Amino acid sequence: MNLKFFQKSVPTLIIMAVFSVGMVYAIYSLLTPEKKLPIFNPADVNPKLVDESVVHIRRNHKVADFNLINQNGEIVTHEDYKDKIYVADFFFTRCMTICPVMTNNMGKLQEVFKNDDDIKFLSLSVTPEMDSIPVLKEYAVNKGVIDAKWNITTGDKKHIYELARKSYFAVLDEGDGGLQDFIHTENFILVDKKRQIRGFYDGTDSEDIERLILDIKILQNESK
Repeated sequence: MNLKFFQKSVPTLIIMAVFSVGMVYAIYSLLTPEKKLPIFNPADVNPKLVDESVVHIRRNHKVADFNLINQNGEIVTHEDYKDKIYVADFFFTRCMTICPVMTNNMGKLQEVFKNDDDIKFLSLSVTPEMDSIPVLKEYAVNKGVIDAKWNITTGDKKHIYELARKSYFAVLDEGDGGLQDFIHTENFILVDKKRQIRGFYDGTDSEDIERLILDIKILQNESK
């Protein structure tokens, strides 16, 4: 090959190569759109999980305002989670079955996102009559809870149970939050910065925890 011809062709070949790479990337991007998480409204969820008063709602569902007390005796409300992505669950300190596994997995999530101000965690006691503030504090210390990241809460039982059934869709059984009412669920619920539910996960399953970590990162990209 003529040397001068080769020297003249090199810039053209480079341009063609860059153009080809760009085209391949553009086609790949069009064929593989960025994953987005669904937004769950009551009508999208297993009706057994949804209070009958809201089961017909098909759009604009948001987690209701809440008013709770955390492990430090501080009032915790929805305002503390404003513009945050968070994971909620329902537990009780005396539970010896699924709750220890769930709390350990929530601790793993806390560790992954401990330096990320976007992410918080919320645990609501389903036995508030037994889970006093000192009990919650001891539990939080034993589980390595970071106060600024993770609120372990108690409060009015009817309020907590209504949140579980009408806002978070976390339990299968019906009830009114009365003395005989008791809920026990392994669900972790992912809530976005607009107070919309974006996912449900088995808090006892390590594969679901990994899926939850990925989904939190997807939400973070979505909100940028």
